[in-house]
Amino acid sequence: MKKKQLYHPFEIYISDIEHWQERPLVYHFFEIVLILKGEGFRIVNQNEFAYKAGNIFLFTPMDCRGFESKQVTHFCSIRFSEVFLTQYKNSQERQRITTWLKQLEQIFYQHNRFEPLLVKNSNDCKMITELINNLLAEYEYKRPYYEENLQYLITLILNILSRNIFHGTEKSIHTAQEEPLINKMLLHIGQYIHCKEKLKVEYLASKFNLSTNYVGEYFRKLTGESLQQYISLYKIKQVEQRLVNSELTISQIADELGFTDESHLSRQFKKYKNISPKLYRRNLKSLALTSN
Repeated sequence: MKKKQLYHPFEIYISDIEHWQERPLVYHFFEIVLILKGEGFRIVNQNEFAYKAGNIFLFTPMDCRGFESKQVTHFCSIRFSEVFLTQYKNSQERQRITTWLKQLEQIFYQHNRFEPLLVKNSNDCKMITELINNLLAEYEYKRPYYEENLQYLITLILNILSRNIFHGTEKSIHTAQEEPLINKMLLHIGQYIHCKEKLKVEYLASKFNLSTNYVGEYFRKLTGESLQQYISLYKIKQVEQRLVNSELTISQIADELGFTDESHLSRQFKKYKNISPKLYRRNLKSLALTSN
């Protein structure tokens, strides 16, 4: 699967596309999309969801997404990385924002695997649209403190989008039995990807009321890949995203994601990517300098 990088911490643009047919790619940044006009389909993590004017989407750094327009599509795209929201902050504030973003990343990534994000509250839709208009004005005129204002506006938009997901989750509590078990397992893995104990077959069998012998078979049957392969690839995607969009050291990333040490992370990363994490990050920086 090909990937798209973000070579600046923040980008924003408005585009008119008569035939919007962008094949699915894995993007390594957050993206908020507001559809201003048109309709069609968006492909998110192998799911197809219809879009129309007024729809608002949030994609996370791990999502694979593409588009297929049925009508001329006019849209606004806001792309940003973790670095953008943490620059100019002190270390304590950076840590708070980073933790918050990781929580959102997991929530939205898992949400985007199964259903579209719908902002059903009309006041929320209006508020997000107004915030995006303010954001466009700040970005265009670049008056003093505009970058800090952009950070603040992005944070507000993310909070409003998040509460729409949480609201939907609360409403679905009464019908939790209808949610496929595999969805719950995938959400659990994303939430505890850093914790080896909670990813063991014995723990999963106990938590999801399956026999230890059946966990692996069930997971492969529903996802098409083995449990260990899914966990390994999920971790590598997390590492890749942090190499691209954070200033964490390799050792810090290893500690955060539950690798034994930096050497263990490097071996695993090279196994799947055929390149060391240090060289991967160095190549990205060189590419970013060349594109400037």
